[in-house]
Amino acid sequence: MTTGCKTTTVFLTILCGLLLTILGLTQEWPLWAWPTLALLLVAIPAVAFRIATLRRGSMPVDFEEQLTAAPVERREHHISHVALPSLWADYDFLVSATIRWYPLDASADGPLLNPAGLAVEAVLDRARAVTEQREPARASLVQHELCGELSLMRPDRAGRLQAMAENVTLTLHEHDQERLDKLAGVRKDKAVWEHRRTYEQSKREYLGDDVLKDTGSAVVWWLAKNDDHVEKTVADLGLLAALTSAANDTDVPERLRDLLPQPREEQAGHDLWERQNASHERPPTAADHLVDALYALGFPDGDPRRPMIAKQVADVLRTQDQHETADGLLRRFNPPATYTPDGKEPPAPTDRETGTTPEA
Repeated sequence: MTTGCKTTTVFLTILCGLLLTILGLTQEWPLWAWPTLALLLVAIPAVAFRIATLRRGSMPVDFEEQLTAAPVERREHHISHVALPSLWADYDFLVSATIRWYPLDASADGPLLNPAGLAVEAVLDRARAVTEQREPARASLVQHELCGELSLMRPDRAGRLQAMAENVTLTLHEHDQERLDKLAGVRKDKAVWEHRRTYEQSKREYLGDDVLKDTGSAVVWWLAKNDDHVEKTVADLGLLAALTSAANDTDVPERLRDLLPQPREEQAGHDLWERQNASHERPPTAADHLVDALYALGFPDGDPRRPMIAKQVADVLRTQDQHETADGLLRRFNPPATYTPDGKEPPAPTDRETGTTPEA
């Protein structure tokens, strides 16, 4: 009988005694009945305790074995920051986990062994088979893959135990992670630069091989850009002829020279005089034709857009393997910078200062 049962029996006995006492007082029982009642109240619990003891018998065998059995071996081991190889040389994963196992060979005559060492070896072999095929840049993804791979109990190579791993974490050395972040940034910048270069090359090829291939192609392109405004396109024929000739390093065709735009009236006389004098020294170059085109477009001397336009035309010429002409344009519109005695950069020289002017 348990302690709870004993307490309940005593409580019920006292309660019954009180009830019988109240009943005897109200019914005016004879005096001999009271000793009998007291004897019954004492005898009944004693008999109940005795019967319960006889029914319970001796202590169970399995409970006795539990009391005398040796303490159970703790079958787990924690590993921390164990280096495992990755797909990239010199970039190791760092693995931490709790390894659990249970033995398969429990015979008494078996060899003595360290089950923790065998379990750690078995789990690390399984983990290494995964990590050596993965890139270190995906450490968080590999960690979840390892959690699934090591979550099953599997036997070791000798078949002496089965092992698994819990609480698996996978990291990299701090310096390795910094290097990988820098490499990723460089790759992204390189991809952006290559896209920009491809775009610029495509644009130059489009301008050189299609738009500025000849005056006719330039006229069709200009007509499409101006929403079929024929009058504007006709008015710009001379400009397009000059620009096409500059892009291809050729002279303006004779039939189109009368359409070339005239320079500003206030500079016409002086520019004509300078060009006539220069014509005795050398023939007009591609830079001269580009100067004419820029004057016609309304880009006077000192306009910061002139070097930018010259640079774009030079890039088109380079796609046509006309590097010497392109270099001449850049020298004409981007002369080497010199500095005044006070340390300030002087303004870029005008076409007059370089000795050339647009045709009259």
